[in-house]
Amino acid sequence: MIVAVHQGPFERLPEAMAAAAERGAELIVTAEMGTTGYNIGAQAVAELAEPADGPRAAELGALAAKHKVALVYGYPERDGDAVYNSAQLLSAQGERLANYRKTHLFGDLDRDQFSPGDEPVVQAEVNGLRTGLLICYDVEFPELVRAHALAGTELLLVPTALMRPYERVADLLIPVRAHESQLYVVYANRCDTEGELAYCGRSTVASPDEVVAKAGPGEELLFAELDPAVLARTRAETPYLADRRPSLYRSLTEGPRA
Repeated sequence: MIVAVHQGPFERLPEAMAAAAERGAELIVTAEMGTTGYNIGAQAVAELAEPADGPRAAELGALAAKHKVALVYGYPERDGDAVYNSAQLLSAQGERLANYRKTHLFGDLDRDQFSPGDEPVVQAEVNGLRTGLLICYDVEFPELVRAHALAGTELLLVPTALMRPYERVADLLIPVRAHESQLYVVYANRCDTEGELAYCGRSTVASPDEVVAKAGPGEELLFAELDPAVLARTRAETPYLADRRPSLYRSLTEGPRA
């Protein structure tokens, strides 16, 4: 599978999708809250939020179908009175495959605008790969990535809005997450500024044993080829998942035994 990461302004997504399709990409991943902006204030987010099956989903579904490229995009989702920081996966036919709500909110910026999601593992099949979704800060929790691996996720897509001075997350942590949980991670960041936030770019695609593709700090359409055989090989060579001893780890979630 060829994956493209759109590290650029969301308004240029149509041309990015056309370019991705021209190069044979089957999936394109965009940044966290790409449809509206992230640091725009709680009132603006609430006003712009829409349901998972709202007008924006229909518009982007038509775009995906036009170019025959699956799409992941970040947006503010309204469900009743609640607003979530969400990411939606659309098929290459424009159908809604999966919708994920950010479970780990980052500081006051997230908490002032969003309710936390409570479903840690959301998956769908994309071109034969079991594909999961997380958003930005979520991937910094190893337990959540491991939960995906144990649920069979092979490709983990992470729309993000990583700002300076946290470049180490993209540069150091993402390859480690891919290695320790033996899956592909696609980390799609922004590269512009928004208010006082300067997003650092550096989108990353990592396999369990290498960084497959890496963007710089500026606007870029990043491509990576993903091979399921790599997962089979690395899981056999470094069998972290098979060699786990869950009975030893209960205190991590259940507390120490009496």
